[in-house]
Amino acid sequence: MRYQGRIFRPPSEADSLILQATLGCSWNHCTYCDMYRDRRYAERPLEELLADVTLAASSFGREIEKVFVADGDALGMSVDRWSRLLAACRASFPRLRRVSAYATARNVAGKSDDELRRLRQDGLGLVYVGPETGDPETFRRIAKGAGYEEHAEAARRAHAAGFQLSAIFLLGAGGVERGAEHAAGSARLATEMDPEFLSLLTLTVVPGTPIAKLAATGRFRLPSVEGTLRELRTFVAEVRPTAAVFRTNHASNYLPIAGTLPRDRDRILAVVDRALEGGVRLRPEWTRGL
Repeated sequence: MRYQGRIFRPPSEADSLILQATLGCSWNHCTYCDMYRDRRYAERPLEELLADVTLAASSFGREIEKVFVADGDALGMSVDRWSRLLAACRASFPRLRRVSAYATARNVAGKSDDELRRLRQDGLGLVYVGPETGDPETFRRIAKGAGYEEHAEAARRAHAAGFQLSAIFLLGAGGVERGAEHAAGSARLATEMDPEFLSLLTLTVVPGTPIAKLAATGRFRLPSVEGTLRELRTFVAEVRPTAAVFRTNHASNYLPIAGTLPRDRDRILAVVDRALEGGVRLRPEWTRGL
């Protein structure tokens, strides 16, 4: 396979074929993120992308069950381009059961309802959307490019088109100052988005990002480990999805947890409480990553 730059994918796509359809992120202004700051946003030539599908099929086509389409917000591609890619995947991978991609509220908004339904019918089944927060002030500070209402509407339209939705929130994004508001607001937005999959990551201040510059001058303070766990507890206690697979298994998190909400709420809260009391071993700092 041909890849350019660093490749990122959700933990749940560890066994997926990754097709790099776009380079970078069309927004690329989030203050905490350095994932795509080393490249300009562009779409790879379609024929080159289809050749990658053919190459993958020739080597292990019958083994591929899941495809993740990268980079940061591949949903921004045109529907015609998506349709050709999805048709190639269906034809090349006989055991294919899921195609997924990162998305932003902005590029969900950029598609009509008919276009979203067409993408779903053609085989795109799951989109990962990362609001990171539900707190209006934190949205402004992290320069997400869309706010609470835009993310709630993106989720509503994605569900109406038939997509499964994975929502991602970021512990610590509000800093010490907005930690409580950030956690509670994130729970409210997650409830309104009502995703099938729900995950939490933990903010890492990466050198060279705008938030690192704020931290260096004291204008942003990352919560302590205890503060991060308290945000986790607030989120789990207050979020009310219909039925969401919940994970904190990303390498950035101090406390990996798995369950289904709301069914496992009490069990998860008990684990968090034990961690706050020092009774659960946390992920060592040196093993955390992006």
